[in-house]
Amino acid sequence: MFDRMFFQQPDNQKHTPETKMDTQFIYDLLGENAWYYIAATFAVLWILVWLYRDSLEIEDFSDKYVFVTGCDTGFGNLLCKNLDRRGFHVLAGCLTEKGADDLKRATSPRLKTVPLNVTSLDSIQKAMEWTKKEVGDKGLWGIVNNAGRSLPMGPSEWMRVEDYHSTLKVNMDGVIGMTTTFLPLIKKARGRIVNVASVLGRVGANGGGYCISKFAVECFSDCLRRDIHYFGIKVCIIEPGFFKTAVTNLDSLESELHRLWNQLSPEVKASYGEKYLDKFIKLQRLIMTVICDSDLTKVTSCMEHALTAAHPRARYSAGWDAKLLWIPISYLPSCMVDFALKLVLPRPSKSV
Repeated sequence: MFDRMFFQQPDNQKHTPETKMDTQFIYDLLGENAWYYIAATFAVLWILVWLYRDSLEIEDFSDKYVFVTGCDTGFGNLLCKNLDRRGFHVLAGCLTEKGADDLKRATSPRLKTVPLNVTSLDSIQKAMEWTKKEVGDKGLWGIVNNAGRSLPMGPSEWMRVEDYHSTLKVNMDGVIGMTTTFLPLIKKARGRIVNVASVLGRVGANGGGYCISKFAVECFSDCLRRDIHYFGIKVCIIEPGFFKTAVTNLDSLESELHRLWNQLSPEVKASYGEKYLDKFIKLQRLIMTVICDSDLTKVTSCMEHALTAAHPRARYSAGWDAKLLWIPISYLPSCMVDFALKLVLPRPSKSV
């Protein structure tokens, strides 16, 4: 009936016999499911066009400069090596001298390093002045804000204000400080800003500054993208799932949890019970063992696409857990997410 309403012409509208025959021919050919076939055809065409558009790359990487933070280990270290192999001029911000030396030994002379502590505005300013001399009139094609920390992480009641600040200074203030300071250089090249957030910037799953900081990176990046797109600058967000890096190191996580527990008052400890800490640590071990992926290229390939694609995406979800677990969960009603986490997390001894 729905199909006939669209294919049947109004009585008062004049049509030639040829038009009526063409319409009837289409209807007879496709039958009752005509609109399903048409919709499917448009969907397939849209997907093919999107895939083609997504595969287009910019020309000639050899004259482009990219600054990467957090290059001592992990994603940043691997990204620098990959970009160097592809011909980019890589400017690597390293926290330690050892990290810088190791990276230089593994790459070509094109890659250069600079000391960088993203929690220090003075360090950021010095890195920007050094970069300005390196890039000259070309400007900076890309900046990848990769530096980050996850700890301390645990139940919110266990945290002190300084525990939050130590993470926010790196993950939030560092991203904002680097971006705003380097923006004139990026504006000159009409380049890319790539900010590393997390799937935990979509779902608040634990206490501490990590989730808060990653939600902030998501919001800052969205606002920035909408503010500066007039100047030809693209802003991309990378949302990795759980990967085996220094950020997810189990020994460091357990050490921090014990530190947080030991600083609690006797009353707070009693409300959770002596067995709670062991249960919480066992849960973290299970999550990191089952979910954590060792293939860091799943993240760095997203970063590379954001820097090299003619039409980069606004968001990249990296890892099977990001695509199949965390991102879908983020669209569920809050009550459902609360219930799911309630089933997973250990229960305090004096819970109601």
